[in-house]
Amino acid sequence: MLDLVKELCALSGVSGCEDDVREYLSCRAAPFADSIRIDAMGNLIVFKKGASDCGKSILLTAHMDEVGMIIRRITEEGFLKFAFIGGVDRRVAIGKRVLVGSSRIPGVIGLKAYHLVNDEEEKRIPKLDEFYIDIGAPNRKMAETLVSPGDFAAFDTEQTEFGSGFFRAKAIDDRAGCAVLLRLLETPLPVDCTFAFTVQEEVGARGAFGAAFSVKPDIALVVESTTAADIPPLEPYNQVCVPGKGVVIPFMDGGTIYDKELLALLTGLARRRGIPWQTKQYISGGTDAQAIQRSRAGVRTAGIALAARYLHAPASVICIQDLERLFDLAMEFLIHFGEEARDAI
Repeated sequence: MLDLVKELCALSGVSGCEDDVREYLSCRAAPFADSIRIDAMGNLIVFKKGASDCGKSILLTAHMDEVGMIIRRITEEGFLKFAFIGGVDRRVAIGKRVLVGSSRIPGVIGLKAYHLVNDEEEKRIPKLDEFYIDIGAPNRKMAETLVSPGDFAAFDTEQTEFGSGFFRAKAIDDRAGCAVLLRLLETPLPVDCTFAFTVQEEVGARGAFGAAFSVKPDIALVVESTTAADIPPLEPYNQVCVPGKGVVIPFMDGGTIYDKELLALLTGLARRRGIPWQTKQYISGGTDAQAIQRSRAGVRTAGIALAARYLHAPASVICIQDLERLFDLAMEFLIHFGEEARDAI
């Protein structure tokens, strides 16, 4: 599973430019799919028959996109001015490596030298207009041969396994969920399922709404990554969840109150199967669930997530063991509906 996550995280797929991720997933999923299509928004929607038809349309989703940047203009000196796509913390962007455009032009995010910062500037977070991307171009003319306004830029972060079973990479949110869905696709399934790899989640769950509207699910399971916020000086009651303590099964977040029966099902399955789990201690964030739950006449929606530190930053950190637990609980969820279908015969 980790090798799959590494391959997915290495791809660039900023919201609105998920092409490379979609192509990778499509190629990997095609041999196992009964049908596969790309909708008008760019969502990749895959259907796979299982051992039984439970009489319900089941949808599993994970989003392909990541936070990043879009180029707004090029200065006379050859620097790139940009806007962030998604909720990026400006405090951690300075000096980070990026890859710009389809040619993956290397660059670095710059800011006025610290030696020139006055007392007032030192006390505040720099404004977005003060940042730039340096691609080593001596002037605008040279930069324009490499980059154009409207090009996307992604963080360029070295992947590392470190410490006691931890892993660091960019775009773990939500390539980890994509990896879980892909591995499910590559596994014999107990029940018919549709898988939606969605676009533009980081800018408002835009892709998921269309995907859910066309698939018309009865039940949806959103497989996500979620902020941990488990580091000091936060008090435990302000921490969301903890990497290494198992699958996160939220009862609520900033956009969704999850289906109570499906929540009870997931927590019960985790207990019975010995899968470590936790819930969010602090209500935060939002996922594709908010769009899926509200599509058409409404969809019964549940979520499971991977606890990740430093979400929406150039690098996030997860516990490797939690990846397998996430897959295990997603599979148990499907097994339940497969058993339910057999019992009904």
